[in-house]
Amino acid sequence: MILAQAIAHARLPCVVSVTTQSAAALYVIVPTIQVRVGKLDSKELSSFLTKYNIGVVLDASHPFAVDISKNAISAVRDLRGVNSQTLAYLRFERPALESEKTSDETTVWFVDTVENLLETDWLQGQRVLLTIGYRFLSLFKAWQARATLFTRILPSPVALEAALESGFSSDRIIALRPPIGFELERSLWQQWQIATVVTKASGTPGGEDIKRKLAAQLGVRLIIIDRPVIAYPQQTSDVEQALQFCRQFL
Repeated sequence: MILAQAIAHARLPCVVSVTTQSAAALYVIVPTIQVRVGKLDSKELSSFLTKYNIGVVLDASHPFAVDISKNAISAVRDLRGVNSQTLAYLRFERPALESEKTSDETTVWFVDTVENLLETDWLQGQRVLLTIGYRFLSLFKAWQARATLFTRILPSPVALEAALESGFSSDRIIALRPPIGFELERSLWQQWQIATVVTKASGTPGGEDIKRKLAAQLGVRLIIIDRPVIAYPQQTSDVEQALQFCRQFL
């Protein structure tokens, strides 16, 4: 969203692709910005790039949206030389927070993947809040008898269905759309008497900084799932560099 605002201010023509109407509502409405709603698989993405005569792909997807990034990289590679224009790709990666202890009270634990976490006994007997998205919840179904699990998900039918199918009862599910402020986050942890929180390394936009501060304040263990490693052709976390990249190819 920040990147789209900068592009709009620079008056660069842009097509934003989002998956839901609620996400589309977050973007500014200006003549140079179009917003397309709907999922794109690899084949549809290639057609999308051709239809809108795209010259630059700025991949600003979530750090854990691996398939989206891989599809974008592949589509750009395949269309080079076919499209009448030069087609370029740049990954715009939200900055990661440093992997360090946040206070003397609470240690932040890091793990490569959710699967690796479930091979440990870190959650055994704990009251655990999962803020990792609905796609991973099915992996915790077998843990419902080993820990007291709660989850926060997006307010969507597919997310709620996934949570229920994974064994979460209605009193252990809360559906909220980020951002979640410090006070609301603290109230939720205290209401559920959370001892351990599992989250993604989503940076400040994903509320990771708030969770770290709150974990230190309440003495809650925070387990952070590291970002997947992808070999991006080019990437930046600087908005101005992204704009210069666009100007170079448009």
